[in-house]
Amino acid sequence: MPQQKDSPRRSDAQRNRERILQVALTELSRCADAPLSVIAKKAGVGQGTFYRNFPNRESLVLEIYRHEMRQVAESAEDLLAGRPPDEALRAWMDRLAGFAMAKAGLADAIRQVTGAPGGPAKPSPTPVARAAELLLRANEEAGTIRPGVTSDDFFLAIAGLWQLDPHDDWQPRAARLLDLVMDGLRGGARGE
Repeated sequence: MPQQKDSPRRSDAQRNRERILQVALTELSRCADAPLSVIAKKAGVGQGTFYRNFPNRESLVLEIYRHEMRQVAESAEDLLAGRPPDEALRAWMDRLAGFAMAKAGLADAIRQVTGAPGGPAKPSPTPVARAAELLLRANEEAGTIRPGVTSDDFFLAIAGLWQLDPHDDWQPRAARLLDLVMDGLRGGARGE
């Protein structure tokens, strides 16, 4: 049976879902208690469309987190396909910093959802760890970073990202921190 292309209706539904997630990320980062009706209105969708996609606050908050994490994880392969490994790793670190700031902004909403008795568990960061491992191994093979760096090492080295205030001018501080980490990863590389 031939595979059918996405119908315009499915494309519209996907665009609605993406728009809801974008607006919700912004609104919930500002205020963990942002009314869902406000999110739906700012996303330009009706209540029925909103609740078909996200039946409750918990499902919305967790999907934002998963969506952002997936975006960061999937960007690793794209970056490696178009750049040398060390440039791909450094660009991915910037993408990860953006995720860290979005997550920090959403922290209150995530805590409300996952902290309730019997509430859902926070999604595992496994896809992001796998992406880091992919980038680290590509760099090790290219001789652009010191051998033997694990994803655990990497995340401990960049842990300072989670100390930055997402409501401040965090980009220059994150860039400086990530440049320092990148310099440290390069020390002892085969190419040095």
